[in-house]
Amino acid sequence: MNILRSIIYYFNIFCMVYTLLLTTIYIFQLVVSYFGIRSNNNKKLAADFEHYIDSDNLLPVSVLVPAYNEQENIVKNIHWLLDMDYPEYEIILINDGSTDSTHDNVLKGFGLKKIDYAIKVSLLAKEIRGIYFNPQYPNLIYVDKENGGKSDALNAGINVSQYPLFVCLDADSMIERDAVLKLSTEFLKDTKTVVAGGFVRISNGSVIEGGKWKRFDLPDLAVERFQIVEYFRSFLSGRVSWNFSNSILIISGAFGVFNKSVVIDAGGYKTDTIGEDMEIIVRIHRYLRDKKQKYRIKFSEDAICWTQGPMSMRDLRSQRRRWQVGLMDTLWQHKAMLFRPKYGLLAFVALPYSWLFELLGALVETLGYFIIPLSFFFGELSPLFFVLYLTLSTLLGILLSFGGLILEQTTSKGVMTVKQCMQLTLYAVLENFGYRQYITLCRVEGMLRYRRYKNTWGKIRRKEFNQ
Repeated sequence: MNILRSIIYYFNIFCMVYTLLLTTIYIFQLVVSYFGIRSNNNKKLAADFEHYIDSDNLLPVSVLVPAYNEQENIVKNIHWLLDMDYPEYEIILINDGSTDSTHDNVLKGFGLKKIDYAIKVSLLAKEIRGIYFNPQYPNLIYVDKENGGKSDALNAGINVSQYPLFVCLDADSMIERDAVLKLSTEFLKDTKTVVAGGFVRISNGSVIEGGKWKRFDLPDLAVERFQIVEYFRSFLSGRVSWNFSNSILIISGAFGVFNKSVVIDAGGYKTDTIGEDMEIIVRIHRYLRDKKQKYRIKFSEDAICWTQGPMSMRDLRSQRRRWQVGLMDTLWQHKAMLFRPKYGLLAFVALPYSWLFELLGALVETLGYFIIPLSFFFGELSPLFFVLYLTLSTLLGILLSFGGLILEQTTSKGVMTVKQCMQLTLYAVLENFGYRQYITLCRVEGMLRYRRYKNTWGKIRRKEFNQ
């Protein structure tokens, strides 16, 4: 019993120190992100990005769209992409062995015919069964290949691509017409840029017509509204703040622009991980720092990608479990980077933060759900301390969510009305009473069942945009 009481006592102290440290970091990130977004807005007023569209220095891009069982939206999404604002580009749609009607819908939707096509194989990938083309759509190349996963499909797309930059874009997402232009200009403004990522927003409830976002409406389901608040917090607070120290560890797999030669030199996408979006970024960091090459990995909150969030708790569980498995896999594969001076802030700040708060934070929080009430029951925790701790942790979650909503309104692409923002503040409060705990348990499940889910993507139900 004395051993149990000692464990409870020291765990309570650890939880308080842990929470205070995390609170300090989050508040610092919010402040840095606020002033960063304000500064970016002022710079954009002075230098309009659109003048780059006629620049001879603007690099052509290959838009890679890996697709697996995306029959609902694939034809419509590709039509939207063909109408994006960019002077020179190609769209490479890679069908990764879909088992639904994706292949037939694409062939019929664009009148494609099989052609002979020379491929420079820079990265290993599963066998390509055919490449299709229609002169009426000169910017579209369709690749039909054996199933190998998203990473394998991206490697195949890189092999087929002909341009120095490539865009990684999920088939179930939709980018705004100027989004690629905004990211690719980052490579002109700073030639050391090797990757640039955009702001992924939840499309659930929004009205998107003809490839253009029309208006923002709140979705009907609470699980969808919770995700909107969550995405604002994650992208606008987290990634904007890490952007300043060149320590971003993940560019969302839904939308990013990459220097193709750097990705090839770093070895391409790994096919034995489901966290390929984080793993490729960490590996690029590691590869370029090993070569002592100066570089930048950037994030732009004004390059918008709309994606459908899960519409059920079951699908949400599958998604967050997969994200945690991918995080765990990447951190473990690159653990040798920790506390090595040549990796700079990555080794001493970004990676330790990811280990301590992003990965192990879920375990600490889950243990707290049991040990803190237990310590209160055994009399090791005073009622006042118990109430103060619960209040502090709850207020922290609310503060971060409020901060994300404020940052959204601060961006030049803020789309919410004051009424909608006020409505979402309610969900910023409510998510701390059930939703956050559910997400935490999903993350812990991913860690505990890591071996089982390491190579399992799962399937999230989708619907057509605007339905």
